[in-house]
Amino acid sequence: MTIQLHAFDTPNGRKISVALEEMGLPYDVHVVDITKGEQFAPAFAALSPNHKIPAIVDPEGPAGAPISVFESGAILLYLGMKTGLFWPADRVAQVAVLEWLMFQMGGFGPMPGQVHHFIALADESDRAYGLKRYMAETRRLYGVMDRRLAGHEFFAGELSLADFAIVGWAWRHERHKVDLAEFPNVERWYRQMMARPATTRGFAVALRRAA
Repeated sequence: MTIQLHAFDTPNGRKISVALEEMGLPYDVHVVDITKGEQFAPAFAALSPNHKIPAIVDPEGPAGAPISVFESGAILLYLGMKTGLFWPADRVAQVAVLEWLMFQMGGFGPMPGQVHHFIALADESDRAYGLKRYMAETRRLYGVMDRRLAGHEFFAGELSLADFAIVGWAWRHERHKVDLAEFPNVERWYRQMMARPATTRGFAVALRRAA
C-alpha cells in the first residue's frame, strides 16, 4: 500500500522524498504549507504533535497495522528498518549510520537553519550577530564533513540513511553562502549524490502546491 508523505519543500521534507525514491516505496504527497500555518491544523497535529514537517503514515506498519511517524530522523530509521535498505544489518556498521544521522539532526540542520533565519532579516543590526555566529558554525560543520569524506565515499562507508539526511541540507549550500569548491570532498560527494536518478527524483517531486 501507499505511504502518505506529509511535507513541504524544505531540507527536512526533501530528506524523506529522496529516501522514499531511493527505496522504491510507493508514496503520495500531502503538502503541508508551513508558510500558511497548515502545520498547526488539528489533523496534522495528530500526526506530528511538534507541528513540524515531515510526517508519514504507513498503512502497512508493524504487524500490518497502520502507523504514523514524525521527526525526519525517526522517519528515516523507520523506513530503513522496514525495508532493510540503506540500514546495515551489522550492528557495528549501524553505529556509523547513527553517528552521522545524529550529526545532521543535532548540528547540520539546526545551525544552517539559523543562517536561513538571520539572512532573511531586513534590519542589518538584527542580522549581523546571528549571521556571524551561525555561518561560522555552519562552515565548521562543512569542514567536519569534508574531513570525514576524505577517507570515505559516503558518510557511513556504504550509502546509507545518513547520506539522505545530510544531502537535504547540503542542497541549500548556496543559501548558506558556502562555495563547495572550498570543501572538495563534500563537493565530490554532493555531485555523486545528485547524479543518482532516485535522488534526482526525490528533489524533483512537487512539495509545494501549484500557484
